Amino acid sequence: MKSVARADSSTLTTLRTVRVRGRADDLVGVATTASQGRVGRADLRLRPLQREGEILEAVPGMILTQHSGDGKANQMVVRGFNLDHGTDFQTRLESMPLNLPTHGHGHGYTDLNPLIPEFVDHLEYKLGPMFAEIGDFGSAGGATLHLARSFASPVALLESGAFGYRRTVLGAGTTKGRSQLLLGGEAKQYDGPWEQPQRLGKFSGMARWTWRGRTDELSLLALGYANRWNATDQIPARALASGAIRRFGQVDPSLGGDAARNSLSLSWTRTQRRGKLAIDAFVVRHDLNLFSNFTYFLDNAGGGDQINQTDRRTIGGVNLELTRVGIVSGVAHALRTGVQLRGDDIAVGLYRSDRRVRGDTVRRDNIRQGSAGAYASLESHWSPRVRTVLGVRQDWYDFQVQSNDPRNGGTRLATIGSPKASLVFSPASGTELYLGGGLGFHSNDARGTTIRFDPVSGDPATPVNPLVRSRAAELGLRTSRGEWLRTTASLWALNLDSELLFVGDAGTTEALGGTHRVGVTMANFVKPVSTLSLDTDVSFTRARFADVGRDADRIPGALERVITAGATWEPRRGVHAVARVRHFGSSALTEDNRVRGTPTTLLNLSVGGTIRGTRLTASLLNAGNARSSDVQYFYASRLAGEPGAGVADVHFHPVEPRMLRFGVSRGF
Repeated sequence: MKSVARADSSTLTTLRTVRVRGRADDLVGVATTASQGRVGRADLRLRPLQREGEILEAVPGMILTQHSGDGKANQMVVRGFNLDHGTDFQTRLESMPLNLPTHGHGHGYTDLNPLIPEFVDHLEYKLGPMFAEIGDFGSAGGATLHLARSFASPVALLESGAFGYRRTVLGAGTTKGRSQLLLGGEAKQYDGPWEQPQRLGKFSGMARWTWRGRTDELSLLALGYANRWNATDQIPARALASGAIRRFGQVDPSLGGDAARNSLSLSWTRTQRRGKLAIDAFVVRHDLNLFSNFTYFLDNAGGGDQINQTDRRTIGGVNLELTRVGIVSGVAHALRTGVQLRGDDIAVGLYRSDRRVRGDTVRRDNIRQGSAGAYASLESHWSPRVRTVLGVRQDWYDFQVQSNDPRNGGTRLATIGSPKASLVFSPASGTELYLGGGLGFHSNDARGTTIRFDPVSGDPATPVNPLVRSRAAELGLRTSRGEWLRTTASLWALNLDSELLFVGDAGTTEALGGTHRVGVTMANFVKPVSTLSLDTDVSFTRARFADVGRDADRIPGALERVITAGATWEPRRGVHAVARVRHFGSSALTEDNRVRGTPTTLLNLSVGGTIRGTRLTASLLNAGNARSSDVQYFYASRLAGEPGAGVADVHFHPVEPRMLRFGVSRGF
């Protein structure tokens, strides 16, 4: 549930509670753009998932894939952005940020593997930089995952499936007076179809205490996560064509890693008829030790190009938000003001390695990165048909870098302001039109802001700007009809001054230049009869580099077409059948568009029924057994015996083959 400001029929503005159930939620009168929404537990629980991160595919136009082991953060794409592991899409778990700046593997690294999907109550998404509360990493938008606060009864789940898949989820809660206590955890094992078994071992735990008063709510949340795995990274197409390796083989069999994340957060809210105050505080410990090899023998013909990346950090932060609603000169207003504080104490390293034995140091850094953001947003209801939202945000950053090469250390300070505005017009009951625009930004890796010399070649390097501006505009439509129809459509444009990024695999910075993107996104939910729900999300994007010739303006990896669709049949309580299709089309792999990736279409099926309180489910993933790719890149690599300069080739990570999984559960 969430309290929101909404005008009632008498034009008095109050804080009301909106119950989040599924995609059927009516957001007319609540949303300020067509590109925001909520997806509740009722919808999320019925989605057949191969990986935890795929829960974010409930966001229209978003695809999450994997190019390595399942303990590594997902590849993410949305709105023509190849987000790598999270840059330019802000993701939060409750009040805690998941994006990790200045990360050992990649700036903005976002690991969703700690999630226990059954414990996610609902998610909220907002696409584009038109929202004052979304700051860094939010140019493409953001999403917040909200966890359950209670269980009506103890819950248990046992799952088993192909390729050594085993999973157990347990949870229980108790209520005493105004207090509730929730405890739960997950254990997961998975080898996968790979010739080198993944041997993934994941453990996640959750403990939550909640106290609810008449106007106050206090919550203390503790989360724990540990994972270890072997990995099969992307492979060169030429090796598969020649028979040197098979589809689920690999060049370097010693890849993988281990990760851990532990957090403690405190949330307090006070809600009254005319206002709401929310204060959140959190501390997070993150550890990653990762071994990768993307070019095989290109740089080191003898020992290979394996690298070891490490990231160990402690994160602390506080968020405060105050909402006040009232009438001024006969006009209903809702004013939100907030402050977001965050500090990261980071130790990152990049090393040469051979079969997971660490060798020479490429770069090692200790970084202290602090940020503060303040924002205000005023929503005004000028009439029953017209609303406006005016917002502004100011962010301050402090980067302090201590490097093993003192020449690459230093301090940088930066600040940036970001105004936003939206106009909402309702031509008829249940329908709204939106016109909005705003400025946003993303930060760059702190190491890139102080670098002076390339740590590999020793050549001079140019520092990048700490903060990069983004600009966006959007025209949208939302319509709701009773309980059976929800439709949104948006036409949007987004420009970035620069897609500069720090290349963690090389320890240096790559300048990609300015970009512009335009696109159309549509999300549709239809319930023609009480037992059948249909949804279709479609996103088309045109992404180009700015200020370059048309023969070299494509953005490699920017998906041009994403379509997801599903049908859910629930003839009676406890019985369901679900079919879901996810498709992402061909895209350019090179700036000149001469090399293009192949499209991928996957079908997932799920059926389930309840017998005397016990729920039985069966899921068939990749039901059509498609031989497609999760990710595709084009770059030079070198296999044993090839020329020293390497061979430019498509490198891909195959989708996993058809697999059947069974589950038995109670209480969910």
